[in-house]
Amino acid sequence: MEAGVALEKIPFGNTGLQVSRIGLGAGKVGSPNLSDADAEKVLNTALDSGINLIDTARGYGLSEERIGRFLSRRRTDFILSTKVGYSVPGFVDWSYDIILAGIEEALKVLRTDVIDIVHLHSCSVEMLERGEVIDALEAARQAGKIRFLAYSGENMALEHAVSSGRFQVIQASLNICDQRIIDRPLPEARKHDLGVIAKRPLANAPWRFAERPIADYAEEYWLRWSAMQIDPRGLPWNEIALRFAAFTPGVHSCVMGTNKLDHIRDNVASLEKGPLPDDMQAAIRGRFKEHDRYWIGQI
Repeated sequence: MEAGVALEKIPFGNTGLQVSRIGLGAGKVGSPNLSDADAEKVLNTALDSGINLIDTARGYGLSEERIGRFLSRRRTDFILSTKVGYSVPGFVDWSYDIILAGIEEALKVLRTDVIDIVHLHSCSVEMLERGEVIDALEAARQAGKIRFLAYSGENMALEHAVSSGRFQVIQASLNICDQRIIDRPLPEARKHDLGVIAKRPLANAPWRFAERPIADYAEEYWLRWSAMQIDPRGLPWNEIALRFAAFTPGVHSCVMGTNKLDHIRDNVASLEKGPLPDDMQAAIRGRFKEHDRYWIGQI
């Protein structure tokens, strides 16, 4: 597949990396219900489509292991991002030692000598203020095991991470139903030229449901989407959501979570259309602000 303008690589903050506007969130690639053969197809199709950011985490099932098995031969083709901080036997969660142990395990499982981006995975503001988890990331960077320190999370913890000056990359929820980051702290992240990854760009696709999906992952976003009453202007909702998130100023890449080949192709095609019309982007921002009932970022 020939990558179009949407997958033209752009500077990723001040990291020196060039990143595609869309990345693959590899959580679903880690599902045990997905066969190895299908996981391999998804991962390679993403790279073949022009995507060069793959985002995974320790907690994503088989994801890291499959990336290591199926993409190690293509390691120079993509930016590798993972997350640490928890669930290493014999270590206390969110301690200095577990950060280092998690990175060591990730290096082995991912079959790589260095990980480009390592996030602290939604730890609390209190943990960030203590500083030892950030110190551990810095020690790993100085040892040449990771390239950039990152934080993935929301709200007060995210604001602290941005203002600390110790991270080069952040990842946070940003979509038509989750826009609080756009006013704060995205402007500060832009000021310091941080690499910014938007997660959940499709807002968990609440338009799939005719009625409120009680206890479903998409429930909170469904409530917001229903209240906002955005005019789609004849465009598919997936396309609206993806173009909104990907071309929000300050966002460098948005990670889509999927294990479907057609989803990858459709999303790439949507982004190749470029940004939404300015008045539509502004209207979506306006609807969020009008109906916002302290709609905080969703972890």
